[in-house]
Amino acid sequence: MSEAERQIWLARHGETEWSRDGRHTGLTEIPLTDLGRSQAEALGTRLADHHFSLVLTSPRSRARETARLAGFADVKVEPDLAEWDYGDLEGRRTVEIAADSPGWTIWTGPWRGGETVDQVSARADRVLARCLAPDVNDDALLFGHGHMLRVLAARWLDLAGGFGSLFGLSTATVSVLGWERERPIIESWNVPA
Repeated sequence: MSEAERQIWLARHGETEWSRDGRHTGLTEIPLTDLGRSQAEALGTRLADHHFSLVLTSPRSRARETARLAGFADVKVEPDLAEWDYGDLEGRRTVEIAADSPGWTIWTGPWRGGETVDQVSARADRVLARCLAPDVNDDALLFGHGHMLRVLAARWLDLAGGFGSLFGLSTATVSVLGWERERPIIESWNVPA
């Protein structure tokens, strides 16, 4: 299978209390809610009929648990798929941060003690390169997080990582990155399981 025939499937983890409440969740280990576990099992039903030659997950427990409940117990942990390191903003809601820093967004910063959008973009580029490596002869599946997967989609389209702001991404959804006449495209986005 040529590079331009392979798809990269993105699965965002199931709901956690912090994702439900709009809190920035980077490095903090937050478990899936009961709904999040049900969502992860539904992802398994959605993904069951597709063959993947590479399945990767973020090292965060919420992504690993989603992969396991979706039926991918042998998934490989990929540190570069970790969610954005929010630094001092960890656990805070955007509205709270913007009250202290008017006009602030995760896409424009500042990111006190955390990663910049360019650093997250560099990680996304490494993940994409791994998915398209010559030894990966079929589609790839990535279990990850809202902001990281949005940056990854922007980089897939050869856009700056900040353009991830244009792609909303709900918990427990599937998105597919593919090709049209050897040009990277988004084939589907934010499809609920």
